[in-house]
This record gives sequence, structure tokens and C-alpha cells, in this order.
Amino acid sequence: MGHDWIIDVLTDLKTFAIANDLDALAAKLDDTQLVARAEIGSHGKGMGRGLFEESTSTGRCDRTIGVRRPT
Repeated sequence: MGHDWIIDVLTDLKTFAIANDLDALAAKLDDTQLVARAEIGSHGKGMGRGLFEESTSTGRCDRTIGVRRPT
């Protein structure tokens, strides 16, 4: 089972957010699910690959995930 249970929890939270008109929260939970799937996948089977087939590592992130900037 590993860490896959967290996807179910995030799905439940997103369902709650949608049902209660919490649109911004639902959108953030979509982003969070994407990140969770990438990290869980990168730790599975020793492949060392993450989102978009980039290698994964621990440390600093050069960009913020899930933030929309005004255009």
C-alpha cells in the first residue's frame, strides 16, 4: 500500500471543497494531488524519476508550485 492512501485523503478533501463551494481550495488540492503522485511515483521501484521524467532530489525548489501569477 505504501503512501498511496494519501491520494484517497486528498480526493476526499477535494470532494468536500467542491460540495461546499470552496473553489480555490479544490484547485489547490488538484495541485497537491499532482505533487503527491509525482513524489510517490519517484520513490517507487527505485527509479529515481519524478514529474516530467526529471530526476528527483531533496533540496531547494527554484519555483513555487501551484501559484498563479497575474498576466
